[in-house]
Formats: sequence, C-alpha cells, structure tokens
Amino acid sequence: MPLPRVHAFEFNDLTWVGSDVRDTIVESLSRGLRWGRTLHGMVEPFAEFLSAAGTRQVLDLCAGAGGPAEILVSEFRRSGAAPPELLLTDLFPREQAWLRIAARERAIQAELSSVNAASIPPALGEGRARAIINAFHHFPPELARSILDDAVRARAPVWISEPFERNPLQFLSFAPFGLAALLANPVLTPEPTLGKAFLAWGATPFTLTLSAWDGFVSTLRVYDEAELRSMVRPSEGDYRWVFGIYRYTLGGKGYYFWGVPSERTTAPNGRTPRNPLAR
Repeated sequence: MPLPRVHAFEFNDLTWVGSDVRDTIVESLSRGLRWGRTLHGMVEPFAEFLSAAGTRQVLDLCAGAGGPAEILVSEFRRSGAAPPELLLTDLFPREQAWLRIAARERAIQAELSSVNAASIPPALGEGRARAIINAFHHFPPELARSILDDAVRARAPVWISEPFERNPLQFLSFAPFGLAALLANPVLTPEPTLGKAFLAWGATPFTLTLSAWDGFVSTLRVYDEAELRSMVRPSEGDYRWVFGIYRYTLGGKGYYFWGVPSERTTAPNGRTPRNPLAR
C-alpha cells in the first residue's frame, strides 16, 4: 500500500535555523549528490525532454544553492553530450554561490533578482523550458499546482524530477555519500567558518540527526505519479506528459515528469526530434 504524502517540516526550510546549519546541510547534500553520481541516470531522459521541447535553454526554477544544476551539466559533459544552458532562479537568490558556479561553468548563468516559480515574467520565460530539480517536494499541493499551471498558460515545456520516490528507505542509498560529504564539508566548503567545522566534527550526531530528518521527510513529501497527473489533468489535451524512473548508485531510484505542448513533440518536417544522446 502506497504511503500517504506527509508535508512535514524540514530544518532547511525554517527561517530561524542559522546559516551555518542551513549551509552545512545544503552543501553536504550537493556534494553527496555529486559523489554518488545521483543525477547520472537523469541525463538521457533530460536530453529527450530537451529534444521534445525544441530548446536547450532552461530556466532552473527553485535552484537553491545551484548544486543540482552544476552536477547535471557535468554529467552531460561526462556522457559526451553538449549540456543545456541553465539560468538559475529562485525566490531567494543565492548570489555568491551562483556567481561562483557561473564563473567556473560557462553553461550556467544566474538571474539575481527574486523569481516566483508560480509567476514567471514573460521576458524571462520566453524561449526557455522550465525545470525543477530535486525541489518540487518543498511545495504544498496548491502551490505545486500553481507552478505547473503557470507553465501551461505560457505554453512552456516543464520538467520535474526528484532523486527519491515516496519511500524513506530509499534515502539509505544516499546515506554513505551524505555522511562522507558532511565530514568533508569544513575543508571543501567555499565559505569556511568555525560553526561549520563544529557542526561536522564536534556535533556530528546532532548534525546527522538534522540531515537524516530532512532526508527522510523529503521522501515523504515527494509527489507520486497519480498526484502529478492529477495536477495537470486540465491540460492533457494540449500537452504531452511523460513519467519515468531513473536509477543510480547503490540501488537508488528517482523519478522524472515532464510535459511539452503537443505541437512541440514533432519538428517542422514532421519527424520526431532527435535525442542528442542517441547512438
């Protein structure tokens, strides 16, 4: 029997949590995603999405600290394919983190003004697909539906993916990489502080408890296929919606869900757009 969706709190979302705690969780998560090759299996379906969308320009909504975007671009390069061009956006931009990423990765740029994912300015969205990577579970159902509705109104291709399904045990596949990333964070963080060192080395059980809570709660907040399709049901005649599973290290399993306006699924010559990763 499927688990019900539970929209419990995550420490990373709480405004009163200190920046050292929040940054430690986010930085360790991003590094764990990279070390665990968690987004490796997402490259091929994302390439298929871009092909169907007819664009390589992507508005990365809810980009957070920018870790998933940078990891995805690096995985494209490792696969031998040209990466998409991502523009980082968020309601609360992480200016310093984004500028560091943009300086070392030419495929990524940053929009430093606040951007509401449920109300994208036309000038910003024009010609771009939209993507929410590892973050859609943060939104309660009404807001999640509003984000999808805004994309449909703008006739924008939209991608959603999560590294877990709604199963807390799946978080265990990430745990070894997350623990290693936490212990290494004081040395590898771009902004070292005594607080981060204490959290990783002096208060390890406390920090692990916070991180484990956020990880397990994230899996309980993930939407399943039926819930996602329910959100987009009014657009089913005008959009093509695709749901799928991708896999990664240690038995990890994530999902993706994407939609494109029906007329975008075929090229002007009547042929299906080519997947750039196809051999």
